[in-house]
Amino acid sequence: MEKLKVHQVQEIIHRIRSGQSERGIVRDLGCARETVRRYARVASASGFLAETAELPSLAQIESACAEISVRRHSNVSTIEAYRPIVVALIEEKVEGVAIHRKLCRSHGFTGAYSSVRRFISKLKAEPVEGIVRVETLPGEEAQVDFGTAGKMWDPLTKGLRTAYCFVMTASCTRHMFVRFVFDQQISTWLECHRLAFEHFGGVFERIVIDNLKAAVLKANLADPVLSIPYTRFARHYDFLVRPCRPRTPEHKGKVESGVHYVKRNFVASEDLMDIHDANAKVARWVMEEAGVRLHGTTKEQPLPSFKSMEAAALKPLPALPFDLECVLPAKLHRDCHVQAKGVYYSAPSALIGKTLEVFLYFNIVQIFDGVSLVTTHERSRIRGARVTRQEHYPADKSLYLTRTRSWCRDRAYRIGPNCLKVVERLLADGPLDRLRAIQGIVGLADGYPYARVDAACSRAAYFGDISGRRIKAILEAGTDLEPVTKSVQMRLPGYEFARGASEFFTSEEATC
Repeated sequence: MEKLKVHQVQEIIHRIRSGQSERGIVRDLGCARETVRRYARVASASGFLAETAELPSLAQIESACAEISVRRHSNVSTIEAYRPIVVALIEEKVEGVAIHRKLCRSHGFTGAYSSVRRFISKLKAEPVEGIVRVETLPGEEAQVDFGTAGKMWDPLTKGLRTAYCFVMTASCTRHMFVRFVFDQQISTWLECHRLAFEHFGGVFERIVIDNLKAAVLKANLADPVLSIPYTRFARHYDFLVRPCRPRTPEHKGKVESGVHYVKRNFVASEDLMDIHDANAKVARWVMEEAGVRLHGTTKEQPLPSFKSMEAAALKPLPALPFDLECVLPAKLHRDCHVQAKGVYYSAPSALIGKTLEVFLYFNIVQIFDGVSLVTTHERSRIRGARVTRQEHYPADKSLYLTRTRSWCRDRAYRIGPNCLKVVERLLADGPLDRLRAIQGIVGLADGYPYARVDAACSRAAYFGDISGRRIKAILEAGTDLEPVTKSVQMRLPGYEFARGASEFFTSEEATC
């Protein structure tokens, strides 16, 4: 039966009392004849049609019609007797068809599956929750989000790539900043924030963000964990970060609407091929079209409203822009280097095998072990390059790299003239490279006085064996302190005969 409002029922009663026919009431009020008859019966039973009675009030009519306000078919469901069983099965994630089958087989139910389906839908029906619309003061908040923008031409890769639109919307005036990018990495995320703040001419008190992995390491409404670069970025620009609850886009509905507006109005109407061209066009579109439209919620033009009431409320930009691009975990390998962005940077050998954190700034690289700064390097942009500090190698392994030919020559000069002659002779002895032997000889001065090493070199040269092994043996035996029988002169090593030729030939044969 058609359900009428109380004032409509009152009008029907008035027309009946005035003597209008049933057909006339149906024609004038546009309701069904059966509806007029049913309400007429209710009015008659309640005494509203008596000529001497006053026209009933709306409250009296509402009370009298309560019995017909419920739909006639709203009888108790045939499943109601099985409610505990159905509820238990629903909690076990049993589907409706299986529930109907179980009721028929095990509990004697004879009804149709449609009855079970309707009963389950009523049990699962959730009331519509009310919401609180949050209004913000000028400069108090901005909301940030990414949205897909289709394919665009990348001049670097010379091909089409999936592009995203970064949107920051001022919550008070709805003025926005839009930027098209090819990824959602932390460096891109921070760069878009920087450009957005420069576009607005200042910084908002609070930034509401989605749980983007580049910004939020742990998505927890009560205790979220931000990434280190975004944390430092927020401190540098002096704003608070408020991540949304996971899977609740309505918590940043202002920017969600902004992203949809960009996609439906700008992206849909432009042939966007080159990303640089797209960014130039969208910047003009924000100022000339989106900024001067009449906003559907605020009923104001976003750009004029922002200039008049919000621009002055923003915090000033910092003197220097933030230049931390990203933080990468990297394992220190056996060669005492970590890899970051295709470049190898050294770290102390004592940390080999540990996973360190590499902070990549625009010009420098810092490597941390927990909260401890391990080392700092100048950043290289050449892929495959190795940026190394020699002191990061193990002491016993780095000698070959640090003790070069010129270093050995200088050390030998300080030790003494005889040592310098030995070193010069070995350096000139090709084609075999004797650098390791020379390093061993000058390294003896780490454990013996310079005078003794120089004397040992003199004695070894006199006897024609200037190997590092021989000089070391002389020092260990202490014979460098003993005088030699002949004057000590440098002699080139070579072959000598123990006996003269006269012992093998007669005088006549020797003169032939």
